[in-house]
Amino acid sequence: MAVHEQSHALEQNLPQFLSPQGDIPYEVIVVDDASTDETPDILKRFKKDYPQLYTTFLPKSQIPNPSRIRLALTIGAKAAHSNRIVITDITRPPISDEWLNILIDNLDEAADVMLLYHNKTNTFQSWNTLEEATPYILKAERRSKHGHRGRFLLFRRGLYSAVVVKKDIIHETIKLFDQQIGGFRLAGLYLKILWSNLF
Repeated sequence: MAVHEQSHALEQNLPQFLSPQGDIPYEVIVVDDASTDETPDILKRFKKDYPQLYTTFLPKSQIPNPSRIRLALTIGAKAAHSNRIVITDITRPPISDEWLNILIDNLDEAADVMLLYHNKTNTFQSWNTLEEATPYILKAERRSKHGHRGRFLLFRRGLYSAVVVKKDIIHETIKLFDQQIGGFRLAGLYLKILWSNLF
């Protein structure tokens, strides 16, 4: 996950990513995008208690970069050791300590991409190719303050909590994040996803 000026969300939600039950080996990678709040201090404190937490940072740049989220996620992906990578957001924590076991129990080995919804039933969607999942990722991760937020009808609206991707296509997946999408195209994606998830 990539974070920026999110000290409160980290303090509140990071333990939920770091405390699954069982002995499944995993790592949580947090990339700090040049935060100036207490984010670096909070990450240092959590690292002392959770050996599975790995942190790194994206240095501040004087040159504006509209794709810093993609750059931060790329840094995190390069640090990952697993052949499956979960991209998530600190503001959408799992609702159960069993989230990792639930994910593994529902893992579709044939799927290149899976979407996980942290709802009461832990809903999953899977696709054999990134191309099939692209409308969901583009719609939910568009560059907008209202893009991937909200809790109402998450599954129906395609507002997933995490995307699970095979490592060999992670860079193609990250390119879909933080893109500008015009109003007509966005409306089309919204209707396509809503119609698809109704059935």
